[in-house]
Amino acid sequence: MAKTKRAYVCSDCGADFPRWQGQCSACAAWNTITEFTVPKTRSAVGAASAAGTSSYAGAATKVQKLSEVETKDLPRYSSGITELDRVFGGGIVPGSVLLLCGDPGAGKSTLLLQSIGSVAASKPSLYVSGEESIHQISQRAKRLGTQNLDNINVVAETSVEAIIEHIRAQKTEFVIIDSIQTMTVAHNDSAAGSPSQVKESAAALTRFAKTEGVTFMIVGHINKDSNVAGPMQLIHIVDGLFALSSTADEKFRVLRTSKNRFGADSESCFFAMTETGMKQVKNPSAIFLSRSDKNHAGSACTTLWEGTRPLLVEIQALCNNSVTENPRRLTVGYDNNRLAMSIAVLARHGGVMLSDMDIFVNCVGGIKIEETSADLAVLLSIFSSFKNAPIPQDVLVFGEIGLNADIRPAANGVERIREAVKQGFTRAIVPKANASRQIPGIEIIAVEDLQEALSAFERVAL
Repeated sequence: MAKTKRAYVCSDCGADFPRWQGQCSACAAWNTITEFTVPKTRSAVGAASAAGTSSYAGAATKVQKLSEVETKDLPRYSSGITELDRVFGGGIVPGSVLLLCGDPGAGKSTLLLQSIGSVAASKPSLYVSGEESIHQISQRAKRLGTQNLDNINVVAETSVEAIIEHIRAQKTEFVIIDSIQTMTVAHNDSAAGSPSQVKESAAALTRFAKTEGVTFMIVGHINKDSNVAGPMQLIHIVDGLFALSSTADEKFRVLRTSKNRFGADSESCFFAMTETGMKQVKNPSAIFLSRSDKNHAGSACTTLWEGTRPLLVEIQALCNNSVTENPRRLTVGYDNNRLAMSIAVLARHGGVMLSDMDIFVNCVGGIKIEETSADLAVLLSIFSSFKNAPIPQDVLVFGEIGLNADIRPAANGVERIREAVKQGFTRAIVPKANASRQIPGIEIIAVEDLQEALSAFERVAL
């Protein structure tokens, strides 16, 4: 039996330590260090050979000049779900290893089971389950109306070596692993789900995928902090990381890209969870703009850039007299530091003092704003609530606020405005640099600084 040694690894950053400690000294996270079993006399390469795999380049490596390396166009194939193909970068790349993680019940297994039905029409496919029995999978597949059931093989297995033998025997080209936390390799004696098992299992499957051209779509769990469960090396090993989450009302699912070696790493798509599976939402802007007919103060519509397309969302703000010495500043879906900056700019350059008021900002639909183009919409929604003057529903607002109160342009401004026209908007308050082109069907109000933005607000709201 191979001798082993113990190490302690931070599940957030991957730093290792000789003994356990409460806080990781590398990333300052608490209670993230777990015990890691490391084979002492048997290397991962030797274990891979025992499992029937080899290194990416084969037994013998060769040094070549980069200019002499033959380039190959990787022919993608469809997952059968248009929105999923777009997030993947245009389809599935043969030999890729993609990790899909998310909350329990988010629909990871459902989405992949729907996808494998379409892929199985042209490629031998295998569904590997380490959590459910094959009878449960069959029952769900029939309920979802999964296609090509005769072409889909299924097995309940947790041994990576056994899975590789099944793939070779069936000459499989597309494999779903559900989930990586249940997989084990024979040369590692730690429990399934431990950092060492997760890392070694993912590494063995990736080596096999690269040498044999087999595509793996792997389901992964998340921890209580909504991060991928397991060591940080898991994210580095796979080719793509995709997170599936629910909106605030639990009606829709959002698939976001965190890493993609074959496409953009900022794409997202939306699905509606129904009794018959996940349904694509090709116009997500309509979801987040389902507003009442009555105008309310403190509400403004803006447009975000999600990957390769615009997304219209509603920003809500509420100003209320504070009953405490320290007024509250609470945000949902928006950066709290940028809210503090907007309040300071509004006070310094707009003469609007809000130091004695509680301020709440919410992005409707559970969307998290990660770009600065929503600054102007947040500021005007706060001003609208303060003045108790509603912004008309046909007005779009976007732009970045500088500390000197200038309004800076947003990328892809024309595409943002065109999307607003499609959704029925007739007026837009935008940075002057984004107003260089006239777009039919909408009145563009160009602003350069905060004073002009407040004047534009009075023009449309008062």
